[in-house]
Amino acid sequence: MVASERNVIMNIGDATGDRVVFLDWLRVLACFMVMTIHAAEPFYLGGEAPNVTFIANRLDAVWISVVESVCRVCVPLFVMASSYLLFPLKKPTGEFFRRRLLRIVIPFVVWDCAYIWWFGDSWGKSCFNFPDAGGHLWFVPMLLGLYLLMPLLSPWAEKVRERELRGWLILWLMTTTFPYLRRLWSSLYGDPSFGAVPYLYGECPWNMFGMFHYVSGFVGYMLLGLWFRRFAPELSWRRTLAVAVPLWLVGAAVMGGGFYFRIPDFPCVKPYAFAVDLEMSIEYCSFGVAVATIAAFLMIRKIKWNGAFYRLIVRPISEASYGMYLLHMFVLLAVFDAVRPHCGTLATIFATAAVSYVLASVVSVLIRRIPFVGRCISG
Repeated sequence: MVASERNVIMNIGDATGDRVVFLDWLRVLACFMVMTIHAAEPFYLGGEAPNVTFIANRLDAVWISVVESVCRVCVPLFVMASSYLLFPLKKPTGEFFRRRLLRIVIPFVVWDCAYIWWFGDSWGKSCFNFPDAGGHLWFVPMLLGLYLLMPLLSPWAEKVRERELRGWLILWLMTTTFPYLRRLWSSLYGDPSFGAVPYLYGECPWNMFGMFHYVSGFVGYMLLGLWFRRFAPELSWRRTLAVAVPLWLVGAAVMGGGFYFRIPDFPCVKPYAFAVDLEMSIEYCSFGVAVATIAAFLMIRKIKWNGAFYRLIVRPISEASYGMYLLHMFVLLAVFDAVRPHCGTLATIFATAAVSYVLASVVSVLIRRIPFVGRCISG
């Protein structure tokens, strides 16, 4: 790596250096997408476990599919933003983990306890996993797992050539088709007596770590962030749209089509496992989401607006976005219940997301301003 490139990376990754403006816009947009998804989920994940009640008509299914197709890129975008700033590591491993402890782990524990206390979940179970009432908190352990990998991969990331990294990304992109390969495997060779899960490439009941296990999943978005950080050329808006729009259309078609055409007839009640399986085409590490995420990152990277609106609104919300993610379900569930009786499906989704976003951002920004403890609560 040449000295000038290293200096730029050190400056961008340093909390005292200039901010990367487009990443602030990315966090603001992705946070709204998260809340939009969570406002849509009650229409197909509602009801009492172990069953769920599906939405009431085919028009609702269209709206839900559109919302999912547009907004499912949110979590991968958050991962890419973290990778873009932090990977490869610019600080010693010990200091990196201390910063992650203060910034990520302590607020996670605080809000994990808050969900357990407010919704009456099991305190004992919290020693093993996030609480049921805070289902969205799954994101944090996943992100911490990537942080554990960063020190191991950083020496390679500093020296990797663009062609080599592109090869790994192509391999990872292939693994995003595995949800579809599993379904094909099951339809061609499935044996109900062998189990409900179709196993691929070395997986079996006593081994879930198949050949591609270590190059699949969210690590691919971490590598994508690295590729954009080090090698992605700066394109004009015209060329950006020429690349991003077709990519996004492909991703949206795979996501929305795969989701919509598998929604059952209405009204109906299905086992919860059926609803989870319904999300095959919108899983965060599936092909459609991966392709659409690349398109979204390409477009968001072009945002350079850093005027008064950015300084007064975008940057404070971006800095508070982690806290917003942690706390927003307290707000969103109450808002959804208040809005749903008075609005149609699409209006309910966006009204719930918009009101929740405003309230969560105000609360998170104010918490961060509490002396001494604010950032331990809101991140």
